[in-house]
This record gives sequence, structure tokens and C-alpha cells, in this order.
Amino acid sequence: MRIYGKLFGAILGWMLMRHPIGAVIGGLLGHALDAGWLQSRSEQGRQGGNAVDNAYEVLGLQPGASDAEIERAYRKLISEYHPDKVAGAASEIKAIAEQRSRAINQAYERLQRRPR
Repeated sequence: MRIYGKLFGAILGWMLMRHPIGAVIGGLLGHALDAGWLQSRSEQGRQGGNAVDNAYEVLGLQPGASDAEIERAYRKLISEYHPDKVAGAASEIKAIAEQRSRAINQAYERLQRRPR
């Protein structure tokens, strides 16, 4: 979680307004900055392209793969890394499986939402 914008905003707000409400307002503006709400559409588009490329990489596919290839790769990877497969394993193994399956699910969802 990014907090630099929140901290900077809160400190700057406190200094400018000399009141706690200034810190709150600055913190909210910093949160908007950290969350990317203040980015232009062109900046969001550039990051979106990187997210799609990363999603292909997570699924082990080349950019531009067909929907059938994406579905096949997703089903194969999720069957390998599903947390239920390692239910009896050590907690570290479970955590890795959960993290990996979460990344696979996010990549698949991102590719389903991509413009075609």
C-alpha cells in the first residue's frame, strides 16, 4: 500500500492550515494521488497496457493470445496452484498457493476486461 502521498498531504495540509482539519484534507488529497484518481486518461492507458502485458506473462502466454488459449492456460494454472490442492501442506506452501492463485485469477479477470 502506498502511503507517501497521504503522509505528504497530511503534513502539508497541517502546515498550510495550522489546524487538524488541514491534515485530514491533505491526507484525503494524498490518498487520491496514491490511488491514481488524479492521473490523466493517457497515463492510465499506458499503465493499462502494462497490466495486460503482465497478465499474459502471469498466464505464460504471448500477447495477443486467443480467448481459447487464455481459457486453457487459466484452467491449467488454477488447477495446479489452487489452495485446496495443498490443504494438508505447511502454512508457507498454502500461502504461496493462495498468492499464486490470486495472481492467476487477477490476470485472467484483467484479460477478460481488456478491449478487443
